[in-house]
Amino acid sequence: MRPLLSICIPSFNRPRSLSELLYSIDCDPMKIEIVICEDCSNQREEIKSAVIDFSRQSSYDVKYFENISNLGYDCNIRKLVEVASGRFVIFMGDDDLFIPKSLNHFLDFIQENGNIKYILRSYIAIHSNGNIENFRYLKKSVVLPAGIKTVAWLFKRSVCISGFTISREDALIYATNKLDGTLLYQVYLMAQVCFLNESVYCDFPVAQAIQSFRKDEAMFGSSESERNRYTPGKRTIDNSINFSKAYFELTKYIDDQHKTNLTELVKIDLSKYSYPFLSIQRRNGISDFLKYAKRLEKELGFGCTSYFYLYKWGLVLFGEYFCDRLIRLIKRLNGFTPNF
Repeated sequence: MRPLLSICIPSFNRPRSLSELLYSIDCDPMKIEIVICEDCSNQREEIKSAVIDFSRQSSYDVKYFENISNLGYDCNIRKLVEVASGRFVIFMGDDDLFIPKSLNHFLDFIQENGNIKYILRSYIAIHSNGNIENFRYLKKSVVLPAGIKTVAWLFKRSVCISGFTISREDALIYATNKLDGTLLYQVYLMAQVCFLNESVYCDFPVAQAIQSFRKDEAMFGSSESERNRYTPGKRTIDNSINFSKAYFELTKYIDDQHKTNLTELVKIDLSKYSYPFLSIQRRNGISDFLKYAKRLEKELGFGCTSYFYLYKWGLVLFGEYFCDRLIRLIKRLNGFTPNF
């Protein structure tokens, strides 16, 4: 019987955290399959061993694939969609976790919204210092209309791979290699699907994102499509700038296809919510941070709203630790991320 959901995991050099993710899966095994694509990493044998150990001890249907060469993030995501068989696919980074007892609830939510093509999830992030941050975007679960305004609002909120859920059939329809190296393939799929179809926001979190990239543990930059953009394992200014530029490479692609103004809409939204783009480079010192902020302002146009400057000077004056705590407090008091 075809599973309702394929849990799709791109794997690269993280056998221990992959094992922890697999053992965090705690739902009805008849409704899911687990699909893992190992992307030719140095720790392939350890990853394979972790998957075999899990498969022997669980009742889940586990499919494990090893790429002949390093495909990179975007191409590996595309391959996961191809080899999966569920009605929907949910992506999880190999350093993420499912929140205990949430997955069955999420499966019920999918069945209740079976005609919807894309589900915007809420999730929890655990920072390197142990602080927990809730990512909720609205007061309650709600259906979102099709169209470019919804796509623009969903854009930044769909970047985190943890719990990203979309119709597999539709993801196959829009498959392309033209955006490989952007690290944003899942956002591209969302944009194509939600331009023409309703989507839905799910208010309860199912995934827990560990955010290893903040500890300089990012694995991107090894594939042919990525190596000219990113330095593996480093949180450099150029890495951050190139990733931000990729947003607009994607929006231009959509604009050219559909004759829309997504680039301008996303630029304004990113400016309003530019704090994480800025804060990721604050700990490198004020001088380098100001140079980086100027590049965001001039090269990417992030200075188009006053929010950008509020975040920038707040980080200069008070630092990342204080600003992070303040933002978490505001979100906790409000109940969800404010919509400006």
